[in-house]
Amino acid sequence: MAEHATPDNIGTPAPGHAPEGARSARERAVEEWRGREGAGASEPVPFRGRRGGPNESAERRVVEQPADREAPQEAPPAEGTDKPAAPPKGLLRRHPVASILGGLALALAAALGYLYYDYAAHFEGTDDAFIASRQFAIAPKVAGYIAAVPVTDNQHVNAGDVIAKIDDRDYRIALAQAEAQVNAAQASIKNIDAQIDVQQAQIASGQAQVEQAQAGLVFAQQQAQRYEQLARTGSGTVQNEQQYSSQLRQQQATLTSAQANLRVAQRQLESLKAQRESANANLAQAEAQRDQARLNLSYTTVTAAQSGRVVNLTAAKGQFAAQGTALTQFVPDDIWVTANFKETQLDHMRPGQAVTLKIDAYPEREIRGHVDSVQSGSGPAFSLLPPENATGNYVKIVQRVPVKLVMDDPPEDVALGPGMSVVPYVRINPAPSLYERLRSAL
Repeated sequence: MAEHATPDNIGTPAPGHAPEGARSARERAVEEWRGREGAGASEPVPFRGRRGGPNESAERRVVEQPADREAPQEAPPAEGTDKPAAPPKGLLRRHPVASILGGLALALAAALGYLYYDYAAHFEGTDDAFIASRQFAIAPKVAGYIAAVPVTDNQHVNAGDVIAKIDDRDYRIALAQAEAQVNAAQASIKNIDAQIDVQQAQIASGQAQVEQAQAGLVFAQQQAQRYEQLARTGSGTVQNEQQYSSQLRQQQATLTSAQANLRVAQRQLESLKAQRESANANLAQAEAQRDQARLNLSYTTVTAAQSGRVVNLTAAKGQFAAQGTALTQFVPDDIWVTANFKETQLDHMRPGQAVTLKIDAYPEREIRGHVDSVQSGSGPAFSLLPPENATGNYVKIVQRVPVKLVMDDPPEDVALGPGMSVVPYVRINPAPSLYERLRSAL
């Protein structure tokens, strides 16, 4: 009688005792349960022990060979089934099309990644960038009540446009007073000029009197000499000699008096000239006061010195504006971008390089520009309290350096102002990237 088959010892009946089909089915079942991939994983071998007698059926043992370590162990077939499940296949064999498509997608992703890396290596960017300008406050130079404010908040104005008007009645009166002082100074100068003319005539008269006295003196000297000689020779009287000697002394006194009067007239002329210089100075002072009054009158009209936008307007009609009080803030049209790049990004950055600007407020726009200049020093070096690295423990950190970026053609249909966030990309390598070469070729 044949032995019952167990998992450890499953025998096959001797020839002639069991059907061939049943033997083959049992062998396949054992092979599947042991995880054999081929039909030759377990082969029946003859038993090499004691031979049975003539009445004992032949016995064979199944010698189990070690299975492949990489082969997966599968569960035994379910009861009641004659045919076990087929062995599992690999992913590539089960989904060949998907595997090929996945490989192509991976290769395409790698190619696109390299194109992006090569393209990005031509640029340096940062998100620490903001729009900057030299904004300032507009304030009146004279005090007074505001009569009109013809502008409103965020309005764009051109150079010379009126921003506010101050009541100018007091300043018009001051200008009229200054003009009156100018007229008075001019009249004083004219009066002095007339006096100078009169004095010059007196000087001319004095000069004539001096000349007349000189002529009379010469004649008196001649007469005195003649009668003195006649008196010596006895041809003339002593009385005549004395008379003409007295006339000589009178003519000398007359000449001296005329010369003194001439000198007085000349000194008077110099005094009048000095008075005229003083009058000229008074006239200049009056004209300066008039010009100042005229300027003060013009200061009552507050205008824009350049084109830009009125922001943070605080002026209102009827408000008293003191001298120097801010009426509004003003942002000029001349704006730029201050980008704080890391110092490690400045190796290849030079003035004049092209820049692409993306403003957070208008993400759909790309503004072209260029690098204007790089600040000579980091930002903290010019702060109120610059760092002092010579004291205490030192921890090295990457510094940021402000770079001025100028817009080539700033948009005019949108509002741009200081503090708005910008993301700039500076092209540090002018050579075309692989992506650009492919795009131009296609």
